[in-house]
Amino acid sequence: MTSFGLLESPVGVIGIESDGTAITRVTWTTSIPASGADTVLSAALEQLGAYFSGDLTTFDVPIDLGRQTPVTRAVLETLYETVGHGESITYGELAARSGTEVPARAIGSIMGANPIPLIVPCHRVVAGDGLGGYSGGAPGEGLATKRWLLEHEGVLPRSLF
Repeated sequence: MTSFGLLESPVGVIGIESDGTAITRVTWTTSIPASGADTVLSAALEQLGAYFSGDLTTFDVPIDLGRQTPVTRAVLETLYETVGHGESITYGELAARSGTEVPARAIGSIMGANPIPLIVPCHRVVAGDGLGGYSGGAPGEGLATKRWLLEHEGVLPRSLF
């Protein structure tokens, strides 16, 4: 049975989906109604709340990336397993680290296919010459959300205004 939960955060309302054994989706939303929380969903809500309050740097809820190509799965798993809180990696570095021989340009598309942003930290993947893109956050707020998350983790200095 699928459970849905909502978390109000500094970067918008986040919807979290669980199949009872793993987190299967994280998205920004206002339209997913909350339903009875299973233990995995409850843990994810608690951990995301702790992340946003600055009390958690590593998630340990089980995740399920769903159906992905082998290349997409390898890149997302490499990101999840090797790029920690307070770190960033360029698209090219992630391409090389994943061992998939994917061109750096394709990494952006793979980040857009990430069904579990924040927990699988695609916001930590940046361009060699700036932030790059980000499809997370409220509509039209992708880059502002990415900047906030990277500032929150100490990767970027806090904006003065």
